[in-house]
Amino acid sequence: MPIPDLLRDLLKAAGPSGHEEPAARVWRAAASSFAEVHGDTLGTSFARVGPGNGAPTLALVGHIDEIGIAITHIGESGLLSFATIGGFSAETLVGQRVRIATRDGEVRGVVGRRRVAPPKGRDEGSKLDHSDLHIDIGAKDRDDAASLVRVGDAAVWDGAPFELRNGRIVSRALDNRLGAYIALEAARRVAEAGDSQFDVVAVAAVGEEVGYFGARTAAFAIEPDVAIAIDVTWATDIPGGNPKLAGTFELGSGAAIARGPMINAHVFDLLLTAAEEDEIAHTVEVATRLTMTDADAIHVSRGGVPTGLVSVPLRYMHSPVELGSLDDVEAAIALIASFARRLGRDQSFVR
Repeated sequence: MPIPDLLRDLLKAAGPSGHEEPAARVWRAAASSFAEVHGDTLGTSFARVGPGNGAPTLALVGHIDEIGIAITHIGESGLLSFATIGGFSAETLVGQRVRIATRDGEVRGVVGRRRVAPPKGRDEGSKLDHSDLHIDIGAKDRDDAASLVRVGDAAVWDGAPFELRNGRIVSRALDNRLGAYIALEAARRVAEAGDSQFDVVAVAAVGEEVGYFGARTAAFAIEPDVAIAIDVTWATDIPGGNPKLAGTFELGSGAAIARGPMINAHVFDLLLTAAEEDEIAHTVEVATRLTMTDADAIHVSRGGVPTGLVSVPLRYMHSPVELGSLDDVEAAIALIASFARRLGRDQSFVR
């Protein structure tokens, strides 16, 4: 199953937190073909469809930023030190190729590690830390590197998305270009159906990986009557996956519908009803405290926004080989579009 063109373009574009412009341009261009599109000063993108004329608003929020790294120092030998943007382990970086976004275009490099003496015994290996790593762009010295790269330039893993068997895809940034893509495609289907009683605003939020900032300000600005955050969740069908923690999320099991203190009970019930009545593949994800997604910021915006969360199971999260299922992506799109079209203007979310 081929990766949809728009999703492929979103995945190819770099967009770590604070540097989302390339991915946002792709999203806004696609949205402009069917929606009213605008952005804000943080970089968040909005695409509105629906009846207008004072209709209530449903926000569909998927963050478009990804984890990455930022250059912090240029050494005398031309090697680059860096810090992470978002949280991920040093093991996922060592030996990887990276793309650095600079004022003059992309510069490619590789991540090397500090040479250490071989361990004398079987159990004496040292734990890898980010400070053990550096980026090598092939520069001769500091001046050569500084002519190409500035301190503060951001980078992401280098590698094109690709398809595996059974509709499964691999790429960096599935967390959470999938959410931004699903939000936009669900809004597109609502627009094509033409029967929604709500305005639907798809939101490609920035800054989730460093603090939910785009979703927080977007929810404050558009004042939605109801919202759905769209993200990814940890697949349980790999070694170490534990379905006892929050539920069973296997690739191909469909959209994961969250339930818990951060989730409005009426929104959860409506999502579950839509999934069951439309026979959309789904599971239930239990979040007993924070969801660790944009939903945590949205639901306490202003006087409170009734909020739901729909996620796609993902293997190997926060790595260059995140792996997901296009069937689950389709299930999430279908579920959210169905939810949007079922909302009536007299719908109450009061608990």
